[in-house]
Amino acid sequence: MKLIYCVEDDPGIRELISCTLNTADFTVIGFEEPQSFLLELKKKIPDLILLDIMLPRTDGMTILKKLKQDSLYCDIPVIMLTAKSMEIDKVNGLESGADDFITKPFGVLELIARVKAVLRRSGKRQEERKILEFRGLILDYDKRDVSYENNPIMLTYKEFELLFYLMLNKGIVFSREKILQKIWGYDYEGETRTVDMHIKTIRQKIELSGCPNYIKTVRSAGYKFEE
Repeated sequence: MKLIYCVEDDPGIRELISCTLNTADFTVIGFEEPQSFLLELKKKIPDLILLDIMLPRTDGMTILKKLKQDSLYCDIPVIMLTAKSMEIDKVNGLESGADDFITKPFGVLELIARVKAVLRRSGKRQEERKILEFRGLILDYDKRDVSYENNPIMLTYKEFELLFYLMLNKGIVFSREKILQKIWGYDYEGETRTVDMHIKTIRQKIELSGCPNYIKTVRSAGYKFEE
């Protein structure tokens, strides 16, 4: 289920957005002001952000620019919410990295359609670049980069491939034999200790960066990456 953060100071609109998107099988967390939103963002990265332009103490455009300048958050799709209809606001927002604009008042069907469209486009971009993200841990397959909250994690070729395979299939338990066959290309029971050694090393390197251990051991079955 996709997670959406909604930053909107109007409680009525915030509740409308939450209820509407909940009915469309999205999980929505609402924020009245930017500070609580930014604190939660450090704990968990959402699949999409709905961001009002007019907010207390700061404005949505300033927040958008900060997000797009941060390598940890720059790939999160953002839809701006605005009561304004001036074209210059939309131009500035799109130039700053916004994925779409919704002008208030809006219809619930329009809201759902725009959110789904942006998520589809974002999904295609990530597939093309093979970027995986899970609670602050980011793996960029094309760049061969792994980081946790901007802290780089140096992995060997096989460690990288193994982590990518597990992250790509979150929640699925793979036996040591299956992993050996997929990553190393052969199936030999006596060599399954190779998998254990690589898992151990990946865990150590990830934890040194401050990242929690997301690779779980399933007794008598194998390994899986957290859901």
